[in-house]
Amino acid sequence: QVRLVESGGGLVQAGGSLRLSCEASGRTFSSYVLGWFRQAPGKEREFVAAISKSGLYTSYTNSVKGRFTISRDYAKSTVYLQMNSLKPEDTAIYYCAAEADQDWSTTWITVASRYGYWGQGTQVTVSS
Repeated sequence: QVRLVESGGGLVQAGGSLRLSCEASGRTFSSYVLGWFRQAPGKEREFVAAISKSGLYTSYTNSVKGRFTISRDYAKSTVYLQMNSLKPEDTAIYYCAAEADQDWSTTWITVASRYGYWGQGTQVTVSS
């Protein structure tokens, strides 16, 4: 049983920063491709960032490139999303996702339905 637990969300002013964390348990941490998705009210869940099993490869949606950084700590079995220069349009529930049965490929890492495990989500609100 894979379990993902997010933390670090909150309320921040535009231009501020937050760091989201997602601790994974249940399988060997290095066996997961890990991703962050977000869902704003009335909108579909969208891809934000992903990191490969080795940590060598990362991918970001265009709207967060240069502002967000995804990373993983194997000793803590945790994936992070450092979010800087936050904008009101970043307001959403942020979800951590993991997939253990597929290797890294840009053909699927942005697709929510391809991830087998999800956290409960953490709210991020950016005020203007």
